[in-house]
Amino acid sequence: MEAIRKQATRLREQVARQQQAVLKQFGAGGYGGSDNLVTDEAELLQHQKLEKLYISTRAGKHYQRDIVRGVEGYIVTGSKQVEIGTKLSEDSRKHGAENTCTSGSTLSRAALSYGRARAQMEKERGNLLKALGTQVAEPLRAMVMGAPLEDARHLAQRYDRMRQEAEAQAIEVSKRQAKVRETPGNSETIMKLEAAEAKLQDLKLNMGILGKEAAAAMAAVEAQQQRLTLQRLIAMVEAERTYHQRILQILDQLEGEMVSERQRIEAPPSPTVDNSMPPPPPYEEVNGIYASQSHNGLSNGMNYFLGEVLFTYQAVSDVELSLSIGDYVVVRKVTNNGWAEGECKGKAGWFPFGYIERRERVLASKVAEVF
Repeated sequence: MEAIRKQATRLREQVARQQQAVLKQFGAGGYGGSDNLVTDEAELLQHQKLEKLYISTRAGKHYQRDIVRGVEGYIVTGSKQVEIGTKLSEDSRKHGAENTCTSGSTLSRAALSYGRARAQMEKERGNLLKALGTQVAEPLRAMVMGAPLEDARHLAQRYDRMRQEAEAQAIEVSKRQAKVRETPGNSETIMKLEAAEAKLQDLKLNMGILGKEAAAAMAAVEAQQQRLTLQRLIAMVEAERTYHQRILQILDQLEGEMVSERQRIEAPPSPTVDNSMPPPPPYEEVNGIYASQSHNGLSNGMNYFLGEVLFTYQAVSDVELSLSIGDYVVVRKVTNNGWAEGECKGKAGWFPFGYIERRERVLASKVAEVF
């Protein structure tokens, strides 16, 4: 009988050692141990909450690190693009300044314009890269490497180790309880059981305190991660949006300059006013408003229409209307001797009819500029 009892004791000790080995294997490294420890519901909820917080903050840290790496890569490649674009800007301005073409300076002016615009765009790109570095990468890198996150994780890991220790102590208490049942009335066995139970209670108490402290620290870090990461994403979007808006403005201005140069060299020669043309009809002032007098050469059968100015015309008298290429004119009268009367930008007068071309469809924004 005694031999059977000893064999049973050895089996229980062997099972206890195996349980401890399993706990050590699955509890080592990272966070999260076994839930085999018999605890109250509050401690179990605390343990599960810490596990979720640990996983969440780890994922948040990895995402912040991914953003930092992406921004750093973008800065490296962007800096190389700035270098290439700056070289292109310098080459364009050099070509425009030398002006070796014998047939005109149109391309030289376009090259100068492009070089100047390219330099502005590369400056804007440099500003964007600087903003991404200082406003996005640096704050996120500081949090990834910062003390609050590491301190909170260390608290959670200390709690996990203490919980594993409590699990091992609970197994020890179970062994002592079995020995007391085997040898009832043995004072030494009873004392060892009481000491083991007291140690287990101390571990549970300390584990509860440490668990609350670790959960509070991890929750604070999680909230900070969420807030800071969102703020830096918004800052990145705003920086890129500002950059692209500024680039669009530069390109619009550059395109306007180049199209103007192209139109200038492709346009037919500007018509000249025939010296044999009679002067335009005079204007009379009636109640402070100038109106053209009736004239024998008027063609009154035409309705009002819009005309686009094709050539610049500079007025030479008070009754004439100066015109600029691209303006739109409301044509009200056309004479048989080459003159037209109309209004442009709030002013009215006569101008050579050959300087404009009738337009059937005009953007509303252009019509508003006429009056």
